[in-house]
Amino acid sequence: MKLSARDASGYFAKPDPNRTGLLIYGADAMRVALKRQEVIAALIGPQGEEEMRLTRIPASDLRKDPAMLGDAIKAQGFFPGPRVAFVEDAGDGLAKIITVALEDWQQGDAQVIVTAGQLAARSTLRKLFEGHPNAYAAGIYDDPPTRDEIEKTLTKAGLKNIDSQAMGDLTTLARVLDPGDFRQTVEKLALYKLSDDTPVSPDDITLCAPASTEADMDDILHIVAEARTTEIGAVLRKLEAQGVQPVGLCINATRHFRTLHAAASDPGGASAGIARARPPVFGPRRDRMQRQAQSWGMHRLEQALDVLTQTDLQLRSTARAPQMPLVERALIRLSMLARR
Repeated sequence: MKLSARDASGYFAKPDPNRTGLLIYGADAMRVALKRQEVIAALIGPQGEEEMRLTRIPASDLRKDPAMLGDAIKAQGFFPGPRVAFVEDAGDGLAKIITVALEDWQQGDAQVIVTAGQLAARSTLRKLFEGHPNAYAAGIYDDPPTRDEIEKTLTKAGLKNIDSQAMGDLTTLARVLDPGDFRQTVEKLALYKLSDDTPVSPDDITLCAPASTEADMDDILHIVAEARTTEIGAVLRKLEAQGVQPVGLCINATRHFRTLHAAASDPGGASAGIARARPPVFGPRRDRMQRQAQSWGMHRLEQALDVLTQTDLQLRSTARAPQMPLVERALIRLSMLARR
């Protein structure tokens, strides 16, 4: 039988122990792995693997020894409780072997959990599970997680006291990060808030969210956007000493000012524009960039982007002009433009 995306979410959290098996397939291996971990943990409990009630069978091993799956399904261990025979990275080439195992399955045998990559509608493996009267097939797609799924992830990590703004930041994070990265961020946040009963705040999320590749350049970008011209030279020398390249600095400056321009030109205002920024902007940095967008205005930000575009073209040209001074001159021009 085929599980819809909505039904699959509930089933993964509370699977039926009397089913013959479940096929989980999808293009994103991490998403498939997370759902597989969830359903197996729900079936055999936290001690199931230690009690040897989980048998892992790589697809390559099953091809060499087709009897492995049937043996795993029928095998009886020393510990009581439900058992799982897990076939990893299966494909249509294993459909016949898995068909025999499913036909041989009886009540009390280990449940068969199979994972696979993207399967077309005509896939024999997919048809096997979708057409089986006592098994399920569930496709995992790259859709952003629902609010319910996000809340379940937070609850599982022990995070329940979250203010509304922080919840909005976490929802944004869940939609732009890979599932594994989001789960690690939530686990890090839960550890950070251990024994702390105060609500999770946007600042807490800023501290725990994955570091941006632009973080080292934030200081100089804010200095420029806030028209603190006299500070540009000293900070630029430090960045240069750390190995920051002129082209990279120009690219990051362009991204920063494009974000400001998108916020300033948003019909809902700078606040709404910053909230829609991708990658997302969190905590104090969000408030700071919102103020910058409001201060600059759309038209001056267009001029700033023109300056950066011309600088980028000069950096990539065959001219032999010193590159860091070119970037420094452009940043000073921008900071002076901010004062008008």
